Parts: sequence; structure tokens; C-alpha cells
Amino acid sequence: MAVMHTSIPARSIHPGILYFGTPVLLIATRNEDGSANLTPMSSAWALADRVVLGLAAGGQGLANLLRERECTLNVVAPGQWRAVEALAPTTGCDPVPAWKRGYCYEGDKFALAGLTPLASERVRAPRVMECPLQMEARVVAWHERPLAAWAGGAGGFVTVETEVVGVHAHEDLVIPGSDYVDPQRFRPLLYVFRHYVGGGPALGRTFKAEF
Repeated sequence: MAVMHTSIPARSIHPGILYFGTPVLLIATRNEDGSANLTPMSSAWALADRVVLGLAAGGQGLANLLRERECTLNVVAPGQWRAVEALAPTTGCDPVPAWKRGYCYEGDKFALAGLTPLASERVRAPRVMECPLQMEARVVAWHERPLAAWAGGAGGFVTVETEVVGVHAHEDLVIPGSDYVDPQRFRPLLYVFRHYVGGGPALGRTFKAEF
């Protein structure tokens, strides 16, 4: 008996951005005077104890990150998207670089977003108390890509490899008696084609799941 195949129509497109869905992070770093800076970002992926970040070149957060070689990576919950958006048009650079059109300088980003700095245990950069998952990290490598290879930003972008040296999670998200975050309760805020999206219910688990 012949097997019939149903064709699903598709067409070639050329989207201006490729944010097809990644968690939103707030990167906390230290400025040269010791004050804190917060950088909202949505290009990150994790493997084992490494988290790789993609950042536009020329920002204060990246300058802090490469100078201090440490940061905290704070995973945002869906209900905190307004705090992220409050930070989105701000910069810690004073004066504001010419290429950051539409941005304004903000010296206290924690206060602007209504967030609370919390002392870390292994790095000097603070954590964000309200974020359900907070990771302390150190920079181990980075790679710069020039503007010619990318369509936006002042000078291209930089991929930064960090090593996570400490993890903190809100108590109600941790499975009792374990070190595991409960995927039934943890829902990171997602950035999908420049829109904020909250995650839906868990659908199933891989054979590698340990609980």
C-alpha cells in the first residue's frame, strides 16, 4: 500500500532578526567606581557549567564584563518583563554613545527597574533578588566579530564564554530534598522575534531526566 505524504507549504523569508526564542537574562556587572550595572539580554545558551553570551560591542555592560572578568546571570520570570523593558532603552555609558540612538543614561538601573541587589558569594557583582534563578559566573574566553559581519551595533558583537561558579534558585522552585529546579514551576521569560513571551506548561521529559 502506498504511503501518502501531505505537503506543508513553506516559503523562503529574510527576517531582520533571528531571535526565535531564548530566555531573557539580566547581566549584573560592576562599573569602574564599584557601582552596579544591569544589562538586559536575550542571546545566551548553556552547556554543562558554561553559559555563552552574545552582546553588542560598545556597551557599558560588556566593558565591565571584560574588565572585571565576572558577573551574575539572572534569569527573568514572565511577570518581570516590564522591569526588563524599563531597562531596555537605557545605558550605563555617560555620555551616551552616538550609535545608541533613542537611549538615555541611567546611573542606578536597579532602582529604575524596581529590583534589589543581593550580595553574591563568589563574585563581586550583585545578584538580582527578584529573579528566580541567579548564577554567579566568571569570564573564561571571548571572541569579537567586526561590524562588517553584522548589520547592527557600533562595532559588531562579542561572544563571551562564562563559567558558572555558583547557582541560586528561589526556594519554591527547588524540588524538596534535591538540587534540581522543578520544570513544572520554573518558567523563564522568553524573547521571541522582539516580543516577550511566557513559557507554557511542561509537555514531557527526555530519557536523560533524573527526576
